Amino acid sequence: MAENDVTILFIGDSVTDCGRRDDTDRNLGNGYVRLISDAFEAGGTPATVVNRGINGNRVRDLAARWQKDCLDLAPTLVSVLIGINDTWRRYDDNDPTEVEEFEAQYRSLLTALPARDEMALVLVEPFLLPVSATKEKWRDDLDPKIAVVRALAAEFGAVLVPADAHLNEFDVDPRELAADGVHPTPLGHQLLATLWLETIEDASS
Repeated sequence: MAENDVTILFIGDSVTDCGRRDDTDRNLGNGYVRLISDAFEAGGTPATVVNRGINGNRVRDLAARWQKDCLDLAPTLVSVLIGINDTWRRYDDNDPTEVEEFEAQYRSLLTALPARDEMALVLVEPFLLPVSATKEKWRDDLDPKIAVVRALAAEFGAVLVPADAHLNEFDVDPRELAADGVHPTPLGHQLLATLWLETIEDASS
């Protein structure tokens, strides 16, 4: 990330969105994307950070806007965080995304990207914290989707950010990291940003 024309694109759901359209100065929102951008700036890394998260998105929604919100921007690095709503809609709207569909749609997105020597790729695990017995039951649906993300990262030569594994290892009340188990608190966003930065640094060394 040493070139002046580096563009880093973050795309996904509400965890990435985090109020970006209300952020009139930078359109980055107030979550992990802004923290990563601030870290680049503080460290003297010249990069344009772009946020294309949209609340409520599932992998099928990314597919519908992949050309406009990803490919047309020709980013140097694209970071994808998607999947929790593919689980959530099963439980609140009886509208599941079966794991085979999730895998096929996610793979089609990655297949459309340029080769890895042209564009760096980062896949972030969707995550869920055990804030209630009800949310813990969601793991039956989410865990196979996390396994898909891990397998696709290996298949496509992407850097995997192990967000679910990492956030669930802290010995704190999980509500301190995400009150509803899904949307990070300021602390949760800080931990996610730090993990992202450290994972990218380790992969680059």
